[in-house]
Amino acid sequence: MGDVLSQSEIDSLLRAMNEGEFDVDDMKDSSEKQVKDYDFARPSKFSKEHLRTLEIIFEHYGRLLSTNLPVYLRKSVQIEVMNSEAVTYSEFSNALSNPVLLGVVDMAPLSGTIILEVASNLGYAIVDRMLGGVGEPLDKSREFSEIELLIIERIMVVCVELLSEPWHNVVEISPRLERIETNSQFAQIISPNEMIAIVTINVKIGDIEGLMNICLPFITLEPVMDKLNTKFWYSSIKKDSEVEYTDALESLISRAPVPIKAYLGKSTVSVFDFTNLQIGDIIRLDSKVDEELDVYVGDIRKFTALPGASGNQYAVRVTSVIREEQ
Repeated sequence: MGDVLSQSEIDSLLRAMNEGEFDVDDMKDSSEKQVKDYDFARPSKFSKEHLRTLEIIFEHYGRLLSTNLPVYLRKSVQIEVMNSEAVTYSEFSNALSNPVLLGVVDMAPLSGTIILEVASNLGYAIVDRMLGGVGEPLDKSREFSEIELLIIERIMVVCVELLSEPWHNVVEISPRLERIETNSQFAQIISPNEMIAIVTINVKIGDIEGLMNICLPFITLEPVMDKLNTKFWYSSIKKDSEVEYTDALESLISRAPVPIKAYLGKSTVSVFDFTNLQIGDIIRLDSKVDEELDVYVGDIRKFTALPGASGNQYAVRVTSVIREEQ
């Protein structure tokens, strides 16, 4: 950004232009056109709009996890989507440590798979909770045993099954956990140079906190990339049928209890007369026997009615409906 001129400098510049001391064309910027670098090894296949929509999807996924996982772990689970970014698969795999928990998930009918990477300390905490412990991770990392992997697999299957609902507005999927890998070398699902989107989620199980990374290859999401935008997303979040929605509301409202009162009449008595009332005494009301009664729904006068009986109970028969304009 250029320097801001003072008012005196502006006045001097205008005066010099009027006197012809220099030509305006001399002030034109003769710099070369700006060229934007493009890395062909890392083509930008994911736009910011795509990444933002993925964050929205996994925010929904996080709410499902925080609701369902406490049933199995008997601990509060808090989920927060941290960020999303587009990188190459080699950058993702090179950043993995051993041991690592990688869930390879088939996203049928989409071709290809995605990866759920769970921090090892979360894996140890899950095993401890499932075996009746307090959910503490190990002081020193080690390889997971076969029994521990089977226990973790039960929780991973639950996490994978919950994926279908957040993706409902984009595509109907039937996710399935294919396997769990503890070595990143055995999870080469795509070419190292392929672009992927990574959504990072912070998972807190009780007092234990760790990250879950969801690796989404471009080749897997390519058929639905046009739908990964917020405009399509929000336009899809509608009821399939407005008629069904209306019927559901009417059904809920019809079961709501509503207090109804019918006033026979009013009377004014002194405190002395009120304290000396006995069985059989008569209180004179301000209405006649053949007059219509006012019926209130809540505190609103809604009907007029005539008194009567229905079986062994007192009742009223509605004679007219009082509209708002009345």
